[in-house]
Amino acid sequence: MNKLVVGNILYRPVRSAISVLAVAIEVIMILCIVAVMVGQVQGAASQTSGIGADIMVRPPNASNFSGLSDAAVPAKIATVLARLPHVAVASPVIAKLNVSGAVQTLFGIDYPSYNALRPFAFLAGVPPTGPDDILVDDLYARSHHSQVGQSVNILNHDFRISGIVEHGKGSRIFLPIQTLGVLNGTPGNASVFYIRTDNPKNQQAVINEIQSTPGMSTYQVQTLAEWMSMMTPEHLPGFTIALNVVIGIAVIVGFLVIFQSMYTAVMERTREIGILKSLGASKLYVVNLFLREAVLVAIAGVVVGILATQGVKLFMDLRFPTMTFLLTTHWRLYGAVIALIGSILGALYPAYKAASKDPIDALAYE
Repeated sequence: MNKLVVGNILYRPVRSAISVLAVAIEVIMILCIVAVMVGQVQGAASQTSGIGADIMVRPPNASNFSGLSDAAVPAKIATVLARLPHVAVASPVIAKLNVSGAVQTLFGIDYPSYNALRPFAFLAGVPPTGPDDILVDDLYARSHHSQVGQSVNILNHDFRISGIVEHGKGSRIFLPIQTLGVLNGTPGNASVFYIRTDNPKNQQAVINEIQSTPGMSTYQVQTLAEWMSMMTPEHLPGFTIALNVVIGIAVIVGFLVIFQSMYTAVMERTREIGILKSLGASKLYVVNLFLREAVLVAIAGVVVGILATQGVKLFMDLRFPTMTFLLTTHWRLYGAVIALIGSILGALYPAYKAASKDPIDALAYE
């Protein structure tokens, strides 16, 4: 039977190649969309973990997404927080989402306090010395071919790159908080405060102190570990729905192509089916024959799709190093299973139709 299946596939190479390509596209769609969407979420969490803070304090009703909350509270609150027991450093930050040219989160920082959370690792240049000096990380510099001393335009304002630092400090571009506040229309304000405690064991005590401080009881106070645990697809509104919609579209594409391919195969092989049944082939044998062919095509498509997606990852890493393209073994297996199931479902009706043909009518078919 296996020789017959392979022979049927090789007899019509163009149609078989198109079917394999369709399944591969289905796998590529699933893996690439997941890699980009999940990668951005986990990349943001990874970036935040490198800030060096233990606790983050945000205004009431602030969004969990970095850059989506207004700089609505005075930055001088950081001074109040810094005086609390067991607080080693309190740093005010403006996190602003910039969609000009490319989607990116800008950090407006008070350099001395932000650097005190965890010092920047400079690869080139020096800390900012003026209101128009900025820092960029190495991935941003590589993707934009940036160098120290180069002028860049951000928010319709010209800045000078004073230093290039290692990535993983919350953002890829760091502006002086005063300058970003003016450009944002919120001078003297901040959108989040990062706190480093004198000892991780004192985190809960610091949280209690903050919530007991007059005027701070309504603020959102949580550890960085708690915040990062929320940065998963399951906890983001609409994320899982969007992901399932994309996967569903990919499955439908694969299902229709396999269905059309196998249905055409049944019509073209009517006489062959009649010969098989006249020789004593059972309905189960015929169904098994077509399902094996569909599975073999699907497996070939899955292999091509996974290899092609790996190529996409290599391209993305080289061309867009600032974008996290997360391709995991779990999703490779998940994408393969989805493609196989879709292919089998697409082949069921054509296989059943082939098995139901009357041998005499099939032999008389022109």
